Amino acid sequence: MDETVAEYIRRTVLRIPRSEIGKLLTTWGFLSENQLQTINLHQIKENLSQEVVRLCEENGATIKHAANLDIIYNYTYRDKKNWIVYKMTREGGDENVIFDLVDFKNKFKTSLRLLLKNVTITFKKYEDNSVWIRVAWGTQFKKPNQYKPTYVVYHSQTSYAFISHSIFKSCRAMLFQALLAATGYSEIHEMDLRSRCLDSLKDIVFKRCNQNVQTFNPRPLQERNSTLENANPRIIQEDENKKETIRRINEEDFGIGPLPKLQYAQYKTPCEVGGAESSNRTEVSPDGCIWRSGKSNSALQVKAATLNHYTTLALNDKRGGGEGLKKKPADGPVNIQHGSSQPF
Repeated sequence: MDETVAEYIRRTVLRIPRSEIGKLLTTWGFLSENQLQTINLHQIKENLSQEVVRLCEENGATIKHAANLDIIYNYTYRDKKNWIVYKMTREGGDENVIFDLVDFKNKFKTSLRLLLKNVTITFKKYEDNSVWIRVAWGTQFKKPNQYKPTYVVYHSQTSYAFISHSIFKSCRAMLFQALLAATGYSEIHEMDLRSRCLDSLKDIVFKRCNQNVQTFNPRPLQERNSTLENANPRIIQEDENKKETIRRINEEDFGIGPLPKLQYAQYKTPCEVGGAESSNRTEVSPDGCIWRSGKSNSALQVKAATLNHYTTLALNDKRGGGEGLKKKPADGPVNIQHGSSQPF
């Protein structure tokens, strides 16, 4: 077994929490049942990793096997990476294309290796119809760097890709070209949705978000009841109609699944912005204002503002947007008053 492969497997095992090592090695499936039973999981972790390397050497492990273990680790602990959502479009607009995994793999590898020979490409399909792609980048004269790979999560029969980039920004154009060739789309652009929580990003783009969000500073029940008793019935009916409209818009925009954890979002709203000292990024333009939020609970903040009648701010921009911020804004409240929004 190559020394590079042995060292990579050793480091991967060291990253896995001790309580999960046996489970992930079993999921890996490279070591036999008898070999797994001989591993002492209670010894010093360094010795444990060396023992796993020794067994892998007996089985003749290659970089392909090591990369497969790395995919299993990153799938299990996917919230350790920063993910960006990308939207792909097709000129004809026909989304009903039959997905074939073998054809997808062949087209992706062929397209990428035409541009760069020194590259390691590994695929793994999961039960949720997601295809995980791991790409380790090299150069024309250097072997691939296995410690700085790019991860792509593509769901078949959809136009969305979730990408965790490596440090090599020059490789992004090649990755996009290979992804478009494999999926049959013609264009790809970044959406202004980023987060460490991959599942939450999927909830957003696939409309699986929860509607049960508590509004800010609700009045006591007794105060609300006394207000309703003295109000004009027409005003009450008008208010109910407005609430129903907002609820329907939120359901269309946020879906019906769990409320997502969104760490970055960008919105364009024709509204007035109050609080000049707000630490969230806002810009006023003739068309309205641009709000760029970097809060860990951005989705909750946006939706609560919507339910409190500040704005009808939509979240599901399926058409994508600009390049986003170069610098992440600080946390802080944003006061958005009386306006309807249009996302980027």
